[in-house]
Amino acid sequence: MDPSESSPSDRKEEEQPAASLPLPAAFLEFLGDNGLDPMLYSASDTIPRYIRLKPGVESRMVSEIESELKCELWKVPWLPNFYAIPPEVQIAGSKAYQQGKIYGIDAASGAAILALDVQPGDHVLDLCAAPACRTMLQKYSLGDRSRLFVANGTFFSILPSNSSLGSIEESTGIKDNGSIFSEWTSKRSWKERQKSKKAKAAGSPHPPSTSEPELIYYGKDSGLVGVRKCDVLCPSADVDACTSGYDKVLVDAECTHDGSIKHIQKFEFWGWETMDRRVLDAQRIDNLLHLQLRLLINGFRLLKTGGSLVYSTCSLTVAQNEDVIRQFLLKYPSAELQSVDGADSWPCRSGSIQKTLRFDPGTSQTSGLFVAKLIKLPS
Repeated sequence: MDPSESSPSDRKEEEQPAASLPLPAAFLEFLGDNGLDPMLYSASDTIPRYIRLKPGVESRMVSEIESELKCELWKVPWLPNFYAIPPEVQIAGSKAYQQGKIYGIDAASGAAILALDVQPGDHVLDLCAAPACRTMLQKYSLGDRSRLFVANGTFFSILPSNSSLGSIEESTGIKDNGSIFSEWTSKRSWKERQKSKKAKAAGSPHPPSTSEPELIYYGKDSGLVGVRKCDVLCPSADVDACTSGYDKVLVDAECTHDGSIKHIQKFEFWGWETMDRRVLDAQRIDNLLHLQLRLLINGFRLLKTGGSLVYSTCSLTVAQNEDVIRQFLLKYPSAELQSVDGADSWPCRSGSIQKTLRFDPGTSQTSGLFVAKLIKLPS
């Protein structure tokens, strides 16, 4: 559809006043303490839902998907392959979703990826991938060149696969004895393996360590087949990362999710009383602030010199965004904020630090998101 025409949210706003979430007193106090206007949530029922079409299917699939979802798809002009649909439309039962042709993702989250400016051949680290990442990689055919680890993001230290590493058989003539990577096959799920580990550890006085990263998926073109496991899983030194680290790093850090309209809406079903534990608990927030800084520090450590890192959260608070960036920049003089190319045409505003960006429901017709892009300078 023509993006110049009125969108579903525009029409809905014309028809009726925007509904607001029944925010509890404790959350209103949290917003007040953080200088946030509760009116940010007043348009919670009018913000469109966003979907991304799998590249390559867009031109021939739009009308078919519109017919299946029984709604119009409104192209997001500033974000490739993204479309807006009415907020009440469900996609999980659709054939297009089940076949991996579409998936739901907020446009602001898509902007964080676009800000990273991934180029062909880049080694990219997503330090805070969601638990269902392996399913997504396979479902949307994104994983041929990917590796997926379960690990503590504040300690993770495995660098990109080194193409100069030859297979053990090629270099020594020794055949596979189980110490090299063969082609990946899906056997038991990670959850099943964890249950098995717990069962074995239940009667053992020496429980297994959970600090070691576990490789749970790798694609056929990830460069691992035939490579020694010890070479791939060996922790890196800081000096190695400067020259052999990642070209791009995304740190989409855990946060209070107060800017995610969909997340806040869920408390109507979970019960508003659970918000104290999930969002407002003072100790949890303190722990989050510490975690966010540690994730940013580790992501930057694994970035090669000249590489770019994007830090983002779906919190609207300054404490979880600009304050984290300020602390980080004071500690690391080799880090420098970068402007995001093309962001002048995005429906967002500047953060309180120059070159940072903020999306919010009122400004952007998306959920809230903070974006900061950093480059690693020579030490």
